[in-house]
Amino acid sequence: MTDQLPIYISLGAGVQSSTMALMAAKGELPGSDRVQGCIFADTQDEPQSVYDWLDWLEKQLPWPVYKVTAGKLSEKALAMRSTKDGRKYTSCDIPVFTLANNGTIGKIMNRSCTREFKIWPILKYLRKLAKVKRGTKSPIVIQWIGISLDEMQRMKASRDPWAKCEWPLVTARMTRRHCLEWMQSNGYPQPPRSSCVFCPFHRDSEWRRLQTDEPEAFQAAVKFERELQKAKGNSESFHSTPFLHKSCKPLETIDFRSDIERGQNLLFDDNWNDECEGMCGV
Repeated sequence: MTDQLPIYISLGAGVQSSTMALMAAKGELPGSDRVQGCIFADTQDEPQSVYDWLDWLEKQLPWPVYKVTAGKLSEKALAMRSTKDGRKYTSCDIPVFTLANNGTIGKIMNRSCTREFKIWPILKYLRKLAKVKRGTKSPIVIQWIGISLDEMQRMKASRDPWAKCEWPLVTARMTRRHCLEWMQSNGYPQPPRSSCVFCPFHRDSEWRRLQTDEPEAFQAAVKFERELQKAKGNSESFHSTPFLHKSCKPLETIDFRSDIERGQNLLFDDNWNDECEGMCGV
């Protein structure tokens, strides 16, 4: 019976997964009494606000928060490798916007960063915690994932037969906005958005927040963009210039404030479906 299995929370440390963890801590979700802990996968490239929030959140929870990592994502994304015939390429893909030599703007949304630095490290550690034996063909542990009702298109069954995925926020019919309202009504501060400092899925409002509130994180993104362009320039399989912003302009040259003041990037901020909290926060 899966309703008796131990539960571990995949903690992205953003709005949805933080709300889910705190609701479980207060016993407000069915199965809360079976939660054994949370697992946070650290890309080592999150803004300091996420790490500060994680430190605060850990103190509010009655179970341990396990922190795992596959290394520093930015270093892996910039590392060059060679094929057997000598062609160079970068070893880890992140989604980017591209500017071709003819001025055409495009985008590459294929990414291995989520899989290699979020999903796999969590599953690897979950397998250890659950003491999964080789060849296990039925669920022996449940993984709670912080996808909300407005993101339910992201729900995917586990590929591993020993784990069963559940989405308590979807079951509770809670959207991201509902999560923020729940946090406020319970006297909790608002969580930050969980994503790498250089994530191309940032809205202009988030780029502006980094620029004004966490300038070190913003400068890290500026530096990464330059280094990524250099690395891709040395890659024989990449023929455009990568950028982190949809305008395909260098981050340090963009006036994010003017866009925000015109209201062009605030209308759908709560439903920004490419935000890493939905994909990376698993």
